[in-house]
Amino acid sequence: MTPDLFADTPPDWREALAPGAVVLRGYALDAVPELLAAIADVQRQAPPQHMETPGGRTMSVATSSCGALGWVTDRSGYRYSGVDPYTGLPWPPMPAAIREMGCAAALDAGYPDFIPDTCLINRYQPGARMGLHQDRNERDFTAPIVSISLGLPTAFLFGGAQRGDRTQRIPLAHGDVVVWGGPSRLFFHGVAPLKPGQHPLTGEARYNLTLRRAG
Repeated sequence: MTPDLFADTPPDWREALAPGAVVLRGYALDAVPELLAAIADVQRQAPPQHMETPGGRTMSVATSSCGALGWVTDRSGYRYSGVDPYTGLPWPPMPAAIREMGCAAALDAGYPDFIPDTCLINRYQPGARMGLHQDRNERDFTAPIVSISLGLPTAFLFGGAQRGDRTQRIPLAHGDVVVWGGPSRLFFHGVAPLKPGQHPLTGEARYNLTLRRAG
């Protein structure tokens, strides 16, 4: 999609959430075949795992990563690493389809200089969820976060700078992309438990691609 930079009103596929935060409805639909193929390729090299949180809980979401760095968690804490702790190998390179979609969405959301060095791939199955949290493990908070939804629909929870702030419940469908940064970069966010369903391309699953600049 190409934004009209001189329009008086935003296009109907762009929804503002907060200052610096938008939902781009259906933005990734044209690239779905390439994105799903990229996910499959990454997961063949770095199979998704239900990682352990610092508190000793097993995550309901299965995760993998690609790029120069990958997000990991265990009893030692949340952090980025250049090595997949389960294979002992460097994370797979970020596929061009994922990188290009992330950069394009950031540009259309008002962040023209976004260059991601990591993509977290989360696989949600019925009942899987993500509690409210801030993305604070990155070194550079000036870069936005780009989140691409594929497969089953879900509810994205988007709050404010404090955990107790009012939380918006935003429905996300296959192909939707959320971008937030600037004043909203450290806002709390999460994902409601995934409801059972069947998607023609992903089956009983939802995939979320989260691109960041971590290093």
